[in-house]
Amino acid sequence: MAADLNELSLFLAVARAGGFRQAARGLGLSPSGLSEAVSRLETRLGLRLLHRSTRSLALTEAGERLVARLAPALSEVEAAVEAAQSAAGHPAGTLRLNVPVSAARLVLPALIPPFLKAYPDIRLEITAEESFVDILAAGCDAGIRYDERLEQDMIALPIGPRRQRYALGAAPDYLAARGVPQHPRDLLNHACMRGRFPSGSADVWEFERDGETLAVDPTGPLLVTIGPATELAVDAALGGLGLVYLFEDWLRPHFQAGRLVPLLEDWWPSFSGPFLYYSGRRLVPPPLRAFIDFVRSASPVE
Repeated sequence: MAADLNELSLFLAVARAGGFRQAARGLGLSPSGLSEAVSRLETRLGLRLLHRSTRSLALTEAGERLVARLAPALSEVEAAVEAAQSAAGHPAGTLRLNVPVSAARLVLPALIPPFLKAYPDIRLEITAEESFVDILAAGCDAGIRYDERLEQDMIALPIGPRRQRYALGAAPDYLAARGVPQHPRDLLNHACMRGRFPSGSADVWEFERDGETLAVDPTGPLLVTIGPATELAVDAALGGLGLVYLFEDWLRPHFQAGRLVPLLEDWWPSFSGPFLYYSGRRLVPPPLRAFIDFVRSASPVE
């Protein structure tokens, strides 16, 4: 081999972190030492893997190809080592999950504390984002997605509630000033807190009742990127600025407290719950196997 595993893993850490300084902090190394290690790797391979400048760092085409193949390969090596270490005892190692923000907020809180208590030797790393990523290339062991966004050739395991609904709500003060919508078409005359996916596409509001489906594209004073900024839309609705359309489970505490009033409830659409998905082509690391077994043993939430 033209390069050792340590050099390859250091290069991958730099690529994932987007810079030497960021990667060095996570690895407990100096940026200069990390830069020298990557330079040695480039010399061994006879390839330039990174474009460097004083302010930025980017992968070359060769670097991108190497990362695409290297990430799943090193994950496989790590899984093999963890399997050997765990054979004589409890599962140990790191479990990396890539999940949407909604799952991090609505699904995982009921699972993660008891899971980590049951497996104290497992370290959990969770990345919450809405972008559709290749979990293996991103260095993750598994992800959570809804069925329409599952990758092909993946094993999918139900996790969390099996049926969910979108819900519509507004603050009592807003409704007192602007009136209560009686039909989804009425939303075109109301202020609505809108969401946009990281891809740039708008989140069209869909409603259904008795086999009839309506898609509404309302306007409003606030547009947020779906994910970490979603709570800003909820806060705006709580402040009386307009209507919010979101997971029912997300809004339920505000409905129960009277901070928001549920609207057009007989039009709320339902959809199947999320799935834990992972590759069936690679060795399942012991931490992931433990999590899979834990999810399977958990009673499904209806």
